[in-house]
Amino acid sequence: MVETMKIAVKRVNTSRITEVDFTNIPFGKIYTDHMFMADYRNGEWNNFRIIPYGYMPISPATPALHYGQSIFEGMKAYRGPDGEALVFRPQDNWKRMNISAERICMPEIPEELFMESLATLIDLDRAWIPDTKGASLYIRPFMFSADEYIGIKPSESFTFMIILSPVGAYYSTPVKVRIETHYTRAAQGGTGYAKAGGNYGGAIYPAKLAQNKGYHQLLWTDAKTHEYIEESGTMNVMFVIDNVLVTPALSDSILAGITRDSVLQMARKWGMKTEERKVSVKEIIEGIESGKVTEVFGAGTAATIAPIELIGYNGKDYYLTPVEKREFSNKVLAELEGIKRGLKPDPFGWVVKM
Repeated sequence: MVETMKIAVKRVNTSRITEVDFTNIPFGKIYTDHMFMADYRNGEWNNFRIIPYGYMPISPATPALHYGQSIFEGMKAYRGPDGEALVFRPQDNWKRMNISAERICMPEIPEELFMESLATLIDLDRAWIPDTKGASLYIRPFMFSADEYIGIKPSESFTFMIILSPVGAYYSTPVKVRIETHYTRAAQGGTGYAKAGGNYGGAIYPAKLAQNKGYHQLLWTDAKTHEYIEESGTMNVMFVIDNVLVTPALSDSILAGITRDSVLQMARKWGMKTEERKVSVKEIIEGIESGKVTEVFGAGTAATIAPIELIGYNGKDYYLTPVEKREFSNKVLAELEGIKRGLKPDPFGWVVKM
């Protein structure tokens, strides 16, 4: 339930925007002037407020700190040709956040709460949307338990927040990945399909081991056999095999990426054959060697379309087609960027003006 929405706004006295160099924006380290907060108490959402971005008091007993009872989403806003804020598929993020909430025993966020708070906050900090090439305003909605109780049980109190961050590219160069065959990101029956904080915390160590050897990220494999590719650490993974767009089929161990879905829809509209199915490590390695696998790329909100330069497996690096020669992924990146920025028609109705 949600009370009639009335968002109280407390503005900053002086904006920090003049301190930001928008020609050189690191990813996820700069935040706008304000943040949105709402409380879930006694079975309903209330206390809707926008306050200056900053530290906040939190109980040291909250289960979010002890048991990882937290979920989040990620989306982006772009500055349109007329200065308007263009947000890409926000309703899909709202739907996915509620799927995560159900899995982690959290309350549903009503659409009105999600969309109204998002629109109000973006309108207030509209000046922070970058207009430099490749940059955007990253949007991070998240929810965490706010009980003061360290027993293991479903919490009763929660906090929902949204923060905004102007960002540049997540990956500044083509990505080097290594196929992970020992550690596991998610198992069947687990929380891999939810955007839960604990999924990512547990993946940091294996990813760090790969980064120490010169890779940017991992290609995770299934927990049972490690024979089938599932996703990468920050994105879904997609392959062009014999001119067919192939990606691992969704399951309860794979996140249903919104960019992934967008790429599939675009490919089908263009008449390209697509397959969502199991993708074996063997098929990909042999396909690279034979030339059947011509493109591999990641798809995600932060990463957008990230070309994968090479795949490491069993101590050997397998190089792919040079990025500039990749017909499909370069085309889909250009088309997506054009739609998101209001520079190309949006036949899918994905972009919401705020």
